[in-house]
Amino acid sequence: MLIVNSPVKEIKEIQKDIFLQKIYSPEIARQIKPGQFLNIRVSETVSPLLRRPFSICDVEGDYIFIMFNIFGEGTRILSHKHSGDTIDILGPLGNGFNLDDDFDLAVIVAGGLGSAPFPFLTRLLAGKVEIVSFIGGKTKDDVITYNLLNTQPATDDGSLGFPGNVVQLFEKNINSLNGKKVKVFGCGPNAMLRALKEVCITHNINCEVSTECAMACGFGICQGCPIESTQQSDKYLLVCKDGPVFNVKDVVI
Repeated sequence: MLIVNSPVKEIKEIQKDIFLQKIYSPEIARQIKPGQFLNIRVSETVSPLLRRPFSICDVEGDYIFIMFNIFGEGTRILSHKHSGDTIDILGPLGNGFNLDDDFDLAVIVAGGLGSAPFPFLTRLLAGKVEIVSFIGGKTKDDVITYNLLNTQPATDDGSLGFPGNVVQLFEKNINSLNGKKVKVFGCGPNAMLRALKEVCITHNINCEVSTECAMACGFGICQGCPIESTQQSDKYLLVCKDGPVFNVKDVVI
């Protein structure tokens, strides 16, 4: 875990209200793994007081990328950073996706901004295993396919691709996965992750998901991001320290 002041290289709006920030940070770029996250101090003032967690979106040489929308004051400030501005980053944090499992087909299931962790994962898996990406959103404007492969969209309002949610689209295509060693990688709203967990357990499919929770410290000191374990009665894990990536069999989502 490092604390570094890293200069912003560029920021661009890759689609409506979705921003991609490119940051020069060779120290973190050398260490970070898909599914891990950063805790970023977006302002030198006391407002906002706490750091903000961001999934690592991609890594390219000495550069790291984060993807975000404007959700509050912190992300609004971050969206106005210019090339050369520095930001205070704490990371890499948490546990990422396990890429050592035995699988020959990686299935990405993402809803909305849940697409954010998957460009880096795709970069590392491309050419090694087959990849298919089921990407959902409320409308076509919410479907984020940046740097993903073999994308199949789903929208709640039917404006793009499959008319329904992304887990329904995934379940509709499960029969096409027969005969392959499949691993599912998911990220999105908790309701989506609960539905994905149910489908994967029903069909005995290996599945890891990146979970979200309000975080303060980012490394387990404040105990502010508990998630219930299924393996030990009355035991809670911490999203920031034990996750944010968990096998769906191990936690109550």
